[in-house]
Amino acid sequence: MAHTTRTATYTDPGGGRGDWRDTAARYALLPLRIFLGVTFVYAGLDKLTSSTFLKDSGDQSIGDQIRFLQEGGDVAVPAMLDLAANSPVAFGYAIALGELAVGIGTLIGLFARVAALGGALISLSLWFTMSWSATPYYMGNDLPYLMAWLPLVLAGASYWSVDAWLKERRRNSLGG
Repeated sequence: MAHTTRTATYTDPGGGRGDWRDTAARYALLPLRIFLGVTFVYAGLDKLTSSTFLKDSGDQSIGDQIRFLQEGGDVAVPAMLDLAANSPVAFGYAIALGELAVGIGTLIGLFARVAALGGALISLSLWFTMSWSATPYYMGNDLPYLMAWLPLVLAGASYWSVDAWLKERRRNSLGG
């Protein structure tokens, strides 16, 4: 007895027809992009608006966090902390503004691969310093963030993004 299956079809945004699985595959990275974008925007704004973070010393200040990590000595790249310790407040601003730029770029899909690479580098630097001593390693939260950025570094933001809009605009202006 022959068995046939029938799959639902849809009209995709490009005007073609396809299987629902094709649509799911196309939009698969969108939830990750939204999560990482919102998280990094929040992290950047949280640091910039904190009354304690952007200070050289004091409870929860970037300066005290850096000194605490230096004293503990359990980091992968101590030179990164030494560099940050030269000007902890400037380093704090750099991290906060970097997180904000990465988050916005990821959310709106502007230079999405570059933004994702920035997010991966921030996560890598935090893993090498803040989370390095977590035992077992998977208890540190920066390593999963690093891994979450990698698909966006590879794929970019092909839907619902400024990058996709600009690409479509260039294609239309070239007549094809």
